[in-house]
Amino acid sequence: MARRRKGRPIDGVILLDKPTGFSSNDVLQKVKRIFFAQKAGHTGALDPLATGMLPICFGEATKFSQFLLDSDKRYRVVAKLGERTDTSDSDGEVVETREVKVDRGQLERCIAKFRGTTDQIPSMYSALKYQGRKLYEYAREGIEVPRESRKITVYSVDLLRFSNNEVEMELHVSKGTYIRTIVDDLGEMLGCGAHVTYLRRTGVSHYPVERMVTLEQLEALLEQAKAQDIAPGELLDPLLLPTDTAVQDLPEVNIVPASAVYILHGNPVNAGTVPAEGTQVRITVGESREFIGVGVIDRDGRLAPKRVMANEQAE
Repeated sequence: MARRRKGRPIDGVILLDKPTGFSSNDVLQKVKRIFFAQKAGHTGALDPLATGMLPICFGEATKFSQFLLDSDKRYRVVAKLGERTDTSDSDGEVVETREVKVDRGQLERCIAKFRGTTDQIPSMYSALKYQGRKLYEYAREGIEVPRESRKITVYSVDLLRFSNNEVEMELHVSKGTYIRTIVDDLGEMLGCGAHVTYLRRTGVSHYPVERMVTLEQLEALLEQAKAQDIAPGELLDPLLLPTDTAVQDLPEVNIVPASAVYILHGNPVNAGTVPAEGTQVRITVGESREFIGVGVIDRDGRLAPKRVMANEQAE
């Protein structure tokens, strides 16, 4: 007999405003406990130093979290010139101090070199894996391992402030971009070294900033529910965004209820006018446009399921 899972079977996405000083997994576990959720996962780790938007998926939404990992991100960062650290941020040890001889024109010219698509070598203090272990585990042991460069795109980078050897910038970047590495590389371009002192993620995909909530707000709602002797979900669940917001960037293919039965059982269907072969789409059903999963257009122009919701329509 299968063990019954502890917690509530809730689905959706909460936009947490992650506080500094905690790992992404730390806050994930706190939020999961507050919601008393059966299943939860985050969508791209933020460094302990960093704050800002961390989408946390519950239940069925965890099936689609990869799409948020792959989405664009926006950041605001403050870098200190003149000091390089072993982690490229202020949580690390200073390994080199150099004089700062930089004017604004030189800084803007160097910043401009990051715009567009380039190759970036990930920091040793990243969560990428090498032979089954995370890079930062090797780094903490003083071991440096080979890392492959990867393509990243910086859609925009804007200089907001340059004063007292501090540089403040806003960036819009593709998945897999390490802001710490950009800052470290910028410091080397300028010949003085640099490291991150402040980092805030201001956007993930098209999620609205105004829907972010803090741990303190969630904890206050939990206490309020206890004081009013009501189920915490009555106050917490309205904060959840729908599951399909995790795939809102994908084109939609709407199918009839009869076709949905086949899709939910893993079978491809003809769906009328569809995008080109290989296109990933979000699948909705009927006039209500109920979301049931993500599919791909196969070589025969049919809609083939890729990840689907657990749904009574499949019965």
